[in-house]
Amino acid sequence: MLVTELEDYMLPCLNKKLFGFECLGCGLQRSIALLLRGEIVESFLMYPGLYTLIALFGFIGVNTFKNFKKGNKIITILAIVNVAVIVGSYLLKLYLK
Repeated sequence: MLVTELEDYMLPCLNKKLFGFECLGCGLQRSIALLLRGEIVESFLMYPGLYTLIALFGFIGVNTFKNFKKGNKIITILAIVNVAVIVGSYLLKLYLK
């Protein structure tokens, strides 16, 4: 199966190997693999920022072809929400361990 094959090629976190703590992107690859397997809740728990990334890049893709009036404002808001979710979940992960 494609997901199993993808898991064989996941990159290790260089930040974690060198410095001993996770980076802001740790869990993204595993979260994508879980989402592709259909494990939506587990994927969210692994990396909540994946869903805001999907929304952001999805809107950017749609806005490329159908130029919305307030597209730039929506992209800015989605980017801010995305950064807030990623940083917030990272800080929670750090302090709850």
